[in-house]
Amino acid sequence: MKKEIPYKIYLEEQEMPKQWYNVRADMKKKPAPLLNPETQKPVTLEELSGIFCQELAKQELDDTTPYFDIPEEIRDFYKMYRPSPLTRAYCLEKKLDTPAHIYYKFEGNNTSGSHKLNSAIAQAYYAKAQGLKGVTTETGAGQWGTALSMACAYLDLDCQVYMVKCSYEQKPFRREVMRTYGAKVTPSPSMNTQVGQRINKEFPGTTGSLGCAISEAVEAAVSQEGYRYVLGSVLAQVLLHQSVIGLETKAALDKYGIKADMIIGCAGGGSNLGGLISPFAGQMLKGEADYDIIAVEPASCPSLTRGVYAYDFCDTGKVCPLAKMYTLGSGFIPSANHAGGLRYHGMSSTVSELYAQGYLKARSVGQTEVFQAAQMFAKVEGILPAPESSHAIRVAIDEALKCRETGEEKNIVFGLTGTGYFDMVAYQKFNDGIMSDYVPSDEELQRSFAALPKVD
Repeated sequence: MKKEIPYKIYLEEQEMPKQWYNVRADMKKKPAPLLNPETQKPVTLEELSGIFCQELAKQELDDTTPYFDIPEEIRDFYKMYRPSPLTRAYCLEKKLDTPAHIYYKFEGNNTSGSHKLNSAIAQAYYAKAQGLKGVTTETGAGQWGTALSMACAYLDLDCQVYMVKCSYEQKPFRREVMRTYGAKVTPSPSMNTQVGQRINKEFPGTTGSLGCAISEAVEAAVSQEGYRYVLGSVLAQVLLHQSVIGLETKAALDKYGIKADMIIGCAGGGSNLGGLISPFAGQMLKGEADYDIIAVEPASCPSLTRGVYAYDFCDTGKVCPLAKMYTLGSGFIPSANHAGGLRYHGMSSTVSELYAQGYLKARSVGQTEVFQAAQMFAKVEGILPAPESSHAIRVAIDEALKCRETGEEKNIVFGLTGTGYFDMVAYQKFNDGIMSDYVPSDEELQRSFAALPKVD
């Protein structure tokens, strides 16, 4: 007899994962290696350790170890907000009049308001263990910068954040949370770095991009003794730390004998999506189960659905290693009217390779329909979702409505990556009816693709 499914499925503290899962270990065809842009040879541990903490560099290059122990100090920090609940969206199901069962993994129950804290505390921990003075980073909508400032404050590390200029201006409260935790926040591109000066000269009046901010943060790290750069998405090490999301999700489903039919996640750089789907994709790779996995991205920054699978710079200033990924080109800068986050020009190499192999599908959606879904969800489920999360909500609703037409009782699981309480300028634009959709033209993308690096 099946257990009655509650509104919220909670794991006990002792059921929280003690190891992170590295899905690359179970991939027969591994993601392509990072390349040194000068030699076009795979980056070495020594080269990567000049930018990242050494232990994080080791995690980045390791595609054979399936599980990494989570240090006790990180697990103790996780206990402040983990395990996070897996919630059955009964009210949304009723509103949609669908036979589908909808579940969401909620990652917003911490002060940073998102899943980003899962990796922020890990990266800050390894920086502290290495005896560093501080770290530098970039942030787009601000979730990562907020999470890292929290983690650094907890461990007494200096934190320097380069925030995409349009977000810096649109989201002053997110900026002030970072400053409250002691971080120095600089709008990017700035005139504080050589690469920032170069970008401002090349793109006068630019509102910035994650690629720009990454370049500045890397330069700031390598030019200061005792500092290293940390990244909030894209990299394999970040997906490794975020696997705690998927591991908890699967454990909660297994606890009640629920088999997910469809798993949906928003996709920007790939950290949330990769973390959510890792254990499920691992089952698929080993032939143990099958799932319909959907990555949802904004139509204004559609790397999976309209990008090319090629080696590209991870940053606009072209100071980082080359990564093989679905990309719009490192010089691509989303329109300033794009308010929904997920603005990175590329996609995680791990997620990209899984997509190329057919283990997941991708869908792009316009931001007005995303905010329509966010509003519906807020009204019936009582949580104001982050714009990023709302991309997944949009497709979850669409799939549940399909089930209403077909009568299928699918189990739909999506990642609710965080809350939208610092995103009220975007909500205001939606409520005032002045939000518009932007879709880059084929000509714009082709110009960007033409500038991709030539790799032998």
